[in-house]
Amino acid sequence: MAPADAGNGPANPGIEVGPIDLAARVDEALHVQAAAFGLSQDEIDVRRHIVLRHLDHPQARALGALTPDGRLVGFVYGLPNDRTHWWSTVVEPYLRATGSDGWLDDSFVITELHVHPGHQRHGIGRTLITTITDAVPHPRSILSAIDRDSPARTLYGALGYRDLARQVVFPSAPLPYAVMGAPLPLLRPRG
Repeated sequence: MAPADAGNGPANPGIEVGPIDLAARVDEALHVQAAAFGLSQDEIDVRRHIVLRHLDHPQARALGALTPDGRLVGFVYGLPNDRTHWWSTVVEPYLRATGSDGWLDDSFVITELHVHPGHQRHGIGRTLITTITDAVPHPRSILSAIDRDSPARTLYGALGYRDLARQVVFPSAPLPYAVMGAPLPLLRPRG
């Protein structure tokens, strides 16, 4: 475990970031995601099965941000991209339209990254995403984020992610997304 890096705000004392068994803590993680993302119980129930299916992938990786008493306050997980995965089949036409579909090859996808609102803006998200991507052998990372100005999109931009496609519509998602990509390793703040 490593201490959460301040990065862009005051440090969150005692928060440690490291590998976790996300399948064993899926309900805790979904509680964090629901608080951060505003999910209903029905959405949580659907996402639980999706997360567990993703974690069956042999190269899936997960990290958690834990308080000194072991409470999960943030998590990230991802896996190497595969053009046959559902996410890739949805975003591929949008990326092809912008000439960016090559990003789908040899990339590590950040599938989910969430920090509980009470612990945001203390460098936890930055530490989670940089730590997980530092440990993969891929030359680049891709992810999707709601296509509007937000602290998450600001963080991703500061780390070197750039828009590859915008106004990407996922079935049943109420808002469009942007697909973003960054070369690895991710950028670090100066100073």
